[in-house]
Amino acid sequence: MSYAGNPYEAPRFSFAAEAAESERASFIAKTYLHLAGAVAAFVAIEAVILGMFPQVAESITRTLLGTQFGWLIVLGAFMVVSWIANSWANSDSSVGMQYMGLSLYVVAEAIIFVPLLWYAYTLHPNALWEAALATIALFGALTAFVFVTKKDFSFLRGILVVASMGAMLIIVISVITGAFAFWTVFVVGMIALACGYILYSTSNVLHHYRIGQHVAASLALFAAVALLFWYILQLFMSRD
Repeated sequence: MSYAGNPYEAPRFSFAAEAAESERASFIAKTYLHLAGAVAAFVAIEAVILGMFPQVAESITRTLLGTQFGWLIVLGAFMVVSWIANSWANSDSSVGMQYMGLSLYVVAEAIIFVPLLWYAYTLHPNALWEAALATIALFGALTAFVFVTKKDFSFLRGILVVASMGAMLIIVISVITGAFAFWTVFVVGMIALACGYILYSTSNVLHHYRIGQHVAASLALFAAVALLFWYILQLFMSRD
């Protein structure tokens, strides 16, 4: 899941929005370069697992999804790891800790994505590439909208938190009962939620993060992009 917090209150940094134009431009460039690096690392990990070690991917899939409540355990562990990674990435005392947080989150996302990507890679390869392109296009459009309008979407924080909690509750109930009514509606709703996180995190880059917090900003954006890709891929796979 993505994050709806505002963990960028380091007093020794000035807000990017209030900094000199050159500092602000440098902060934004660093943020998106780190985002690109995180995405590249994620793709590289998945390419190695799926392309070179398909048996490992299958084994991970069976391990994570082997029991009825296995996925809930995985999600719970992922939420804990995500909280740790986010805390490290927002450290204002150690740059090394910030990078450890981003790296930990990328690896955690790569692992939790293995079952979905394994199914897509083996059964729906066209959907995989189409979903990737759709994610890039939608992320680009939302990012451009925020940068052009310069609108502050921080008001979405409460809405995103409540919606995320509701989505998690639906997932838990569905796993326990073994039934998932209105699945397509839920997936579309989660895509809308991911878009909300992208708008929120992008506007935070412009208005609320402080100079020097490009690692934390890139993690928030990466989390939102990963969430978007997760559900777009499921939607595209459902066509087959």
